[in-house]
Amino acid sequence: MIGAGLTSLNTITSAISTPSLPLLLRFPSKLSESASFSTTHNRIHLSGRRRIESLVVKSGYNNSLEEEFDLVVMGEKEFSRSLYPAIEPYSTGFLKVSDIHTLYWEQSGNPDGHPVVFLHGGPGGGTAPNNRRFFDPTFYRIILFDQRGAGKSKPHAFLEENTTWDLVSDIEKLREHLEIPQWQVFGGSWGSTLALVYSQSHPDRVSGMVLRGIFLLRKKEIDWFYEGGAAAIYPDAWEEFRDLIPEEERSCFIDAYHKRLNSDDVKTQHAAAKAWTKWEMVTAHLLLNEENIKRGDDDSFSLAFARIENHYFVNKGFFPSDSFLIDNVEKIRHIKTVIVQGRYDVICPMMSAWDLHKAWPEADLKVVPDAGHSANEPGIAAELVAANEMLKRHYRGE
Repeated sequence: MIGAGLTSLNTITSAISTPSLPLLLRFPSKLSESASFSTTHNRIHLSGRRRIESLVVKSGYNNSLEEEFDLVVMGEKEFSRSLYPAIEPYSTGFLKVSDIHTLYWEQSGNPDGHPVVFLHGGPGGGTAPNNRRFFDPTFYRIILFDQRGAGKSKPHAFLEENTTWDLVSDIEKLREHLEIPQWQVFGGSWGSTLALVYSQSHPDRVSGMVLRGIFLLRKKEIDWFYEGGAAAIYPDAWEEFRDLIPEEERSCFIDAYHKRLNSDDVKTQHAAAKAWTKWEMVTAHLLLNEENIKRGDDDSFSLAFARIENHYFVNKGFFPSDSFLIDNVEKIRHIKTVIVQGRYDVICPMMSAWDLHKAWPEADLKVVPDAGHSANEPGIAAELVAANEMLKRHYRGE
């Protein structure tokens, strides 16, 4: 409960049903300006009629509530929450980062703007034109690149010399190639993993971070999604993923798929890649997204996505310990960071964002109550844009 005579946040939010506008609540005028409340839950800090700065509810509101509560802007300032129009890159290129690997990169937005690097998910997912739309193109110099083996990078779906530490080194090589002294880091899902390990390795090169769908690559997270936990929510989709593997090999699906994704038989590789990719695409949204699911039918995409993901998971992210990213939070505690998490994220459950938040309370946690995993869900996309807008004002000193 908020306090004497006030309705609980849960009661308020459950009374609102239409998912359309961002709702932040201002208390009725009868509430004393001196009334205060503080809790560690989602870094909510209230003082009298001040705004709820950290709990963002994607919803509408009805007339019965309008008399008592007003829609207000987030925090002390209004932030844009709409995706920016589609834009094209002003420069593209390929950067050779090893004797084997060459990475595709691109830049869009303002050539003289604040640099931001987008770290895609998977690993193996690659970038897409829509990724540019989270950033104000008049302010940001937007850098996208495809990680080793993914997207337009070459060779495709290749696993040799493809580790987390290789990718950290690649990000630094790209930064130096583009002559950028410091940049904002933006990453979701596996991109949040890579953003954390990169920033912990090079904290002086990071001006700020936006993280989405936190994935710390711990055993319990892998087991949840690939060893039957998420099957409790998606039993129908799980059966398709499960049934590709004979019963005698089902003690570890990660290993069973690893065997098939690295088979000498191309048909076996593609069958495993499609089943692996479809399992993730089906579970990525709160509501099924048919367009997203169809990505699993693309042999080229699914092979890179499944082979590289599985390679990293079999090798436990190439981290020295299960809690490596949590254990090294101290190195990045000073970096201005926003974490956006879908409440019903099945792929990267909220437990990971919550564990990171408890270890790193200085970072702002935004929980979107009507969203799953995908950055393209309306509530999550809105929060990602707002987070970039907040950092934009931070860099300006506003």
